[in-house]
Amino acid sequence: MRGKCIEEFEVGQVDESRARTITETDVVQFSWISGDVNPMHTDAVHSARSPIGQRIAHGALGLSVATGLSASLGYLDGTAIAALGIDEWKFLKPILFNDTIRLRATVLSARPTTKPDRGVLVRRMELLNQRDEVVQTGLMTTMVLTRAGREAVSNKS
Repeated sequence: MRGKCIEEFEVGQVDESRARTITETDVVQFSWISGDVNPMHTDAVHSARSPIGQRIAHGALGLSVATGLSASLGYLDGTAIAALGIDEWKFLKPILFNDTIRLRATVLSARPTTKPDRGVLVRRMELLNQRDEVVQTGLMTTMVLTRAGREAVSNKS
């Protein structure tokens, strides 16, 4: 288990993920998976006449990619128990086709619960484009093993 336990997170800790370019293929596949075929995402002629002037990625696609970029940080590998919530999520700027985005995660709190095997991690997530503009932001709350919880899991193996 390479992930961190709740006691190993420090309030104020900031981590940045690798970057990922959002392609037309990503948007088309997400349209099919989600069923969201709004012409702002799928119709170049329609979106060219819009205030943005071009097709944009789905907001939910950005949020989904944020969860993947979070996973790529690796610090919850094997220690995350469950996602508890996504709160205050804001879509601040559109994600354009071929934007390259990355995630900045800042630990706001990391506390044990009354159950000795788990704790709660709250992070401010900021999705940034290649121009360092925050395009989406919000809070992600995750249930994470404590050291005692990791030891219990390891002993079951």
